[in-house]
Amino acid sequence: MEIKRLTLFAGHYGSGKTNIALNYALWLKKHAPSLTLADSGPAVSPRVTVADLDIVNPYFRTQDSAAWLKEAGIDLIVSQYAGTNLDAPAMPKETYGLLADRTTYGVLDIGGDDRGALALGRYTDEVLAEGNYEMLLVANKARPLTRTVRDTLEVAAEIETACRLPFTGIVNNTNLGPDTTAEDVLSSIAYAEELSKVTGLPVKMTCVRQDLYEELKETIPNLFPLNLQKLYYMLNE
Repeated sequence: MEIKRLTLFAGHYGSGKTNIALNYALWLKKHAPSLTLADSGPAVSPRVTVADLDIVNPYFRTQDSAAWLKEAGIDLIVSQYAGTNLDAPAMPKETYGLLADRTTYGVLDIGGDDRGALALGRYTDEVLAEGNYEMLLVANKARPLTRTVRDTLEVAAEIETACRLPFTGIVNNTNLGPDTTAEDVLSSIAYAEELSKVTGLPVKMTCVRQDLYEELKETIPNLFPLNLQKLYYMLNE
């Protein structure tokens, strides 16, 4: 996948946006070229920041992986209320700084459906003005309300209307969490291809749990391995 400075992941609730955003940020840290000026000295590791714009879902947040990101040298922007029992729709002011800083890769985790995408709308003008972004539709055929291409298209249209930013590609993240099998992933390819055909958007990546990657890497193009983030209530297990 071509690397853009800003990568935004949006989709239906529970589609796996947060997991993908975290893993993609780690991938950028290891593989993306530095955005510093060519004459600024020796090559350095790229600067990467994850911005959690999900103000709707309190159960599966990037905040839960803050230590993991810090260890990898990745900055995290979250609401000041993340990790508390106060579910207040407050957007972090640091997001504007990320959009303005052209030397940092930004990975944005957008809230589910149209309600969550409304938060992105306040940043749309800045994103469009720079024009260096991917807006990726995370599609999960295993979720109840996106089992068909038609249903997925409805969700996608609602998101685009809410945030005023068109999708540029598709991420096939069909999975059943830790119960996902190679057959589950393979059976979703036709769904992703049809979604691509109808929308005219390319399938930028198909995500798969890390332990299934070797089995499927020669079969599925643009396969992207994921280490699964734990839900907040699993963190102490």
